[in-house]
Amino acid sequence: MPLDRLVMQGLRNLAALDIRPSPGINLILGANGSGKTSLLEGIHILGLGRSFRTHRLKHAIAYEADSLTLHGRVAGDPPIPLGVRRDRQAQELEMSLAGERIARTASLAEVLPLQLINPDTFRLLEGTPKARREFLDWGVFHVKHGFFDVWKRVRQALKHRNALLRHGRMDLRSLDIWDRELTHWSERLDRLREDYFETFIPVFEETLSELLDDPGLELRYSRGWDKERPLVEILQQGRAGDRQMGFTQQGPQRADLRIRLHRRPAVEILSRGQQKLVVSALKLAQGRLLERTTGRTCLYLIDDLPAELDNQHRKRFCRWLERMNCQVFVTSVEPQALGGIWQLETPVMMFHVKQGQIEAGSAHHGAGTSAMTSDMTNSNTE
Repeated sequence: MPLDRLVMQGLRNLAALDIRPSPGINLILGANGSGKTSLLEGIHILGLGRSFRTHRLKHAIAYEADSLTLHGRVAGDPPIPLGVRRDRQAQELEMSLAGERIARTASLAEVLPLQLINPDTFRLLEGTPKARREFLDWGVFHVKHGFFDVWKRVRQALKHRNALLRHGRMDLRSLDIWDRELTHWSERLDRLREDYFETFIPVFEETLSELLDDPGLELRYSRGWDKERPLVEILQQGRAGDRQMGFTQQGPQRADLRIRLHRRPAVEILSRGQQKLVVSALKLAQGRLLERTTGRTCLYLIDDLPAELDNQHRKRFCRWLERMNCQVFVTSVEPQALGGIWQLETPVMMFHVKQGQIEAGSAHHGAGTSAMTSDMTNSNTE
C-alpha cells in the first residue's frame, strides 16, 4: 500500500515538510545538494529504521536540530500511521505503528516494504556476498512465513558456536550441542531461501528480458556449504580450522547469489548501463513477486534514475514501473530527462527541491509532465 502523507522534521538540510505524494509516480527534481536524496533517505528510515547513507542515525539529524522526527501514513481501510524519532542524545530509536510503540524495526518493514535503487545497488554485482545475501533475505522475509524467527535462531547458534571456538579450552560437549542446533536451523533457513529463489528466477528473467536484450545472464543460489555433505559433518570435521580462524567458515552465513555471464562474473563483462539494468531488474522482480505472492505492493526509491541510461532504456525502465502499479519516488537533476516519458494514464506528481525547500506541483497524468518539466527547467535558469 502507498504512503498518502509524509511529515519530516530535522532531517539533514531539508526544511520541515508535510506532503501528500501520488500513489503512483513521484518525481523529485532539483540541483545536486538540494535535498532530493535526503527525502528518499527519510522514507527509507521510516520503513526500515535505518539510513542508506550513514550507519549512525544521529548523523542524519540536521545540524541545528535536537532530533529527527518522521511520520507517514500508509493508505488503506483503515489507514496505518507510522513514525520514527531519534534524539541526538538518545541511544535508541523511538518507533510507533498504528498509535502503539514498537520495539522491532521488522514491524515497520512488514507494513512498508520498500526497495532502494541507487549507486550502492551496484554492490549486488561488484560487492561482497553480504549484499546479495541481504537482498535474498529481504524477499524471503516478506513472502515466507516464519523466516525471521528461523533467521534469528541461526544467528544465535552461530554466535554461541563462534564464542566456543574462541574460548581458551574447547568444550567439546557444548560444541556438539551448538553444532546440532546450528545445523537444524541452517537447514530450515536454506530450504526457505531455496524455495524463494526458485519462484524468483522466472520473475527476474521476465523482468530483465524487457529491460535488456537477452545477454545470457545466469543466476544461481549457493547455500554456503558443500551441497554434497551434511552441515553437521562439515562443522565437526572443520573444528580445528574454525578454531584457528576464530569463526565458523561454512554455513548459511556464507550463502551467496552467483551472477554470471558466459561463465564469468557478470560485472567483468557488462557495461555500467547494463549493470544498472541488471541490478534494477533484480529489485523490480522482488517487488513483482511480493505482489504476486502476498497481494501487497512494494514502494520504490530510485535515486537519479536517468544516470547511465539512454532514453530508450529509461523508457523501458519506466514502463515496468507503470505496469507494476506501485508507488515510486524518483530523483533527477535533469527535469527534461523524465518529462514526457510516462504514458497518458499514469498518475504523476512532481516535487521541486531547492536549497532544502520542497515545492509540490499539481498532480498530472503522464502526458502532462512535459509542460511541467519545461516550466521547472526554465525556472531553474532564471
